[in-house]
Amino acid sequence: MNPRLIGIAGPYAGQSFPLDGADLLIGRSTTCWLSIPTTLASRLHCRITQDAGGIWSVADLDSHNGTLVNGRPVDYRQLFHGDQIQIGDSTFSFLLLTDSSPDLDPLPDGGFLTQTISTHDPDDCDLLHTASDTTPHVEIQLRALLSLAAAIHASHDVFQIGNLLAAPLYKITPATRFAILWCPSQSSPVETLFAHTKIENDPTVHKPSLTVIERVLSTGQAVLSREIATEPILARAESLMASNVRSVLAVPMLVSSQICGVLYLDSNRHGEHFQNDHLQFVAGAATMLAIAIDNALRASWLENENRRLRSESGLQHEMVGESAPMQHVYEQLARVARADTTVLILGESGTGKELAAKAVHRNSPRAARPFVAINCAAITETLLESELFGHERGSFTGAIGQKKGKIEVAEGGTLFLDEIAELAPAMQAKLLRVLQEREFQRVGGTQTLRADIRLVAATNRSLEDAVQTGSFRQDLFYRLNVVAISMPPLRDRSGDIPLLASHFLSRFGPKCARSITGVSPAARHCLLFYDWPGNVRELQNVIERAVVMGASDQILPEDLPEELHAAARGQDKQLPLYLEAVQETKRTQILNAVQQSGGNITAAAKLLGIHPNNLHRLIRNLGLRQALQKSV
Repeated sequence: MNPRLIGIAGPYAGQSFPLDGADLLIGRSTTCWLSIPTTLASRLHCRITQDAGGIWSVADLDSHNGTLVNGRPVDYRQLFHGDQIQIGDSTFSFLLLTDSSPDLDPLPDGGFLTQTISTHDPDDCDLLHTASDTTPHVEIQLRALLSLAAAIHASHDVFQIGNLLAAPLYKITPATRFAILWCPSQSSPVETLFAHTKIENDPTVHKPSLTVIERVLSTGQAVLSREIATEPILARAESLMASNVRSVLAVPMLVSSQICGVLYLDSNRHGEHFQNDHLQFVAGAATMLAIAIDNALRASWLENENRRLRSESGLQHEMVGESAPMQHVYEQLARVARADTTVLILGESGTGKELAAKAVHRNSPRAARPFVAINCAAITETLLESELFGHERGSFTGAIGQKKGKIEVAEGGTLFLDEIAELAPAMQAKLLRVLQEREFQRVGGTQTLRADIRLVAATNRSLEDAVQTGSFRQDLFYRLNVVAISMPPLRDRSGDIPLLASHFLSRFGPKCARSITGVSPAARHCLLFYDWPGNVRELQNVIERAVVMGASDQILPEDLPEELHAAARGQDKQLPLYLEAVQETKRTQILNAVQQSGGNITAAAKLLGIHPNNLHRLIRNLGLRQALQKSV
């Protein structure tokens, strides 16, 4: 079977075109080897050639809309098996198939069979086990590949792509379950994008063998084991034993010649095992699948990014969060920023009210003028009056000169009054005059000054309740409550916690001269289940403490305060046993090491293979000081 183009989209979808020449033109012209009847294709669009060494390539002929390979425009590119070539509204899959069977070494039953399928090497591109063009089994596999290519190319949903893959995999191979695992880079965690099983109520559908997955990702080779019971490496894999798996097949998925995932299949059928031809079929499917999933993930990211940008309406801010509550806040801030009205920002302490006030200022017509903030709860009443309105020389003891107040300093800009509910009644009356008349006088002065400012106020208390109790003026409340924006507490937007944690890690890591790759899954679990009464400010402090006190390249559960562990234990019924077992193991190991070293912490740390500072921290966190004093 010769190399060929398979139409998977456009007027030639489902048709096969053998590449029976070494220099083939494609374009709108009827004189081309392959004429594409659409104005989206140039008259002479591209050329597919084969050199003397048998290498195929595609070259764009200065077409108007360009030639795309695997979704990326190219001027010239070598073609590898499974590449998708887009010309206008037509898409073709390039299949590099030969007349002979693949050269595979015979293996005894149960042995690991590995075959490199990197499409860099044309000798390894024989991904379909064939005997001749007329073999019925080969025809079935080829038709299945063509049908799959056309179906997944039209989909931009990973779940739908996985479902489309199920039927041909179960029809061609003896698989009883399969999974699509994604790992776009070496530093990325392996993510299960899709898992499927033919077995009803199979609880292990999402548990492919990590032993097999890691081998495929690390070597770039496919893995085929006909009978795992006789294979020493796989026979020890707990996930395979628990699922009664008998045969395994896993193939790397490639995007732009880079490994980005694994297509994993296993079977628990008696007497039915994966064979060489199954390996070739699954490898061909994985090549097309990788490109389709990469395109689907990119399309999903672009859609989410577009939605985020639209919702923010170009809002410039320093807040971190992509959750629905924060998207609502961004929308409100974008609308109110353009006006010059007074804004009241509500929310618990630590929710980012000042950041919201800064966003209002930064996106307003007053952005070029000063942003002046003052905390009404941090200054006594007498000093607050001078801070706000300024004072004249000699107006009170210590007033040795004239001083401008915050209102004057904020001229033309924005004045932010935090904790405004703490204003004393006399100050409330003076602030009301500023809002009503836009006039004020310095302390001890007689000159009336104009106040060209925008006022943004914030409070973590209920002003309605303060009005009811008489501690806050009702007329001032009405002046402030023109537009009210509520900042959501962190417990109501827990989806932003990983993003915030990463943001704070990137800030504090360099300051502490530490290189931290991220938060471990167990520590993330603790962060997500904690209630965060101090909101974002508390999370910031927890991450900063973890960076300072931690000793590994990740934030671990032991780097977090005990109250986070308690919250996680209360939410997850299985977690207490796990955490308690981990903690008990640590206690035992540390006690044994300290006893063996005669109480020498440095020597004990050396026995444990950790830094002495880390051991001191573990002793403190695990409450072992008294136990060590008794045992030594």
